Amino acid sequence: ELKSQMGPLKKRSSEQRRAIAALKRRVATLERGLASPQRAGQTSARRLRTNGDTVSVRFSPKWVAADRRRLELSARDYGLLVGVSPLTIYNWEKGKSKPRAKQLAAWAKIRGLGKREALKRLELLES
Repeated sequence: ELKSQMGPLKKRSSEQRRAIAALKRRVATLERGLASPQRAGQTSARRLRTNGDTVSVRFSPKWVAADRRRLELSARDYGLLVGVSPLTIYNWEKGKSKPRAKQLAAWAKIRGLGKREALKRLELLES
């Protein structure tokens, strides 16, 4: 008689364990979703107005350093292209400061340049 009563009880227990495991997975997924906006705050995304249009430009210190290495430019030359001092470029790369809206717009314009185009612009700026 005891065995006949234990069968449905075991079945119900295993169903509840599966439900609990599913809920734990859902909570973990939701917590990861909450953590994403917090991480998004670490890199600044600013909205710039250009000719009435709003454009979002994201900034990361790593991107500045990577772009400067890709172009094989010194901080002085890269600063000339952006319109800021070499020290400002170093501070952006180290994450000590972030560009203002005008500087961010200037940086956004040059970050997709190729080496040849960057060198041409440098020659024009220096002459």
